[in-house]
Amino acid sequence: MNQFAPTQVIRGAAPLTGKHAPEIQAFGSVVSMPIALDEKTRRESQDNLNQLLADTITLRDLYKKHHWQVAGPTFYQLHLLFDKHYEEQNDLVDQLAERIQSLGGVSIAMAPDVAETTIIPRPPKGREEVPVQISRLLHGHEIVLKEARSMARQAAEAGDDGTNDLLISDIIRGNEKQVWFISQHLVDVPLVKAD
Repeated sequence: MNQFAPTQVIRGAAPLTGKHAPEIQAFGSVVSMPIALDEKTRRESQDNLNQLLADTITLRDLYKKHHWQVAGPTFYQLHLLFDKHYEEQNDLVDQLAERIQSLGGVSIAMAPDVAETTIIPRPPKGREEVPVQISRLLHGHEIVLKEARSMARQAAEAGDDGTNDLLISDIIRGNEKQVWFISQHLVDVPLVKAD
């Protein structure tokens, strides 16, 4: 007989599955946080950041769609660049969600909620040509940048320096750099010869 064979299972060793309970915080609400910002300011920043979060998630996913579906002579370069930008947008998604939570809010998280909230136009399910893919990405960036600039001003006026800093230092600068990188792929220059 094996001296290590179990003879009984301790009740606490089994996972506790199938749990149900009401939400502990409703979406759109803010709980008190000792960060020296009043509830009105935190709620306004949360609402703004959730809109920006939905649009950033959409832009991030648009990069992954194009990463998978890109074709043509610049396939390899764009395949890698789109994936790099996807990862950078994913970092911004995390920063936005964490800022919302630190304000005492609830960050948007699920795909159906993002789809209902985003203002970035939905692309077709099918594959598109590279110039169209890049134009879609540039339009998405423009939407995010316009929102972020307006929201940064609002946050500054309300004294929400943390939100203002996130918007300027990370969202605006990161998106502007990505716009620069991908827009250069639409410049009409010859690939193999010059005059």
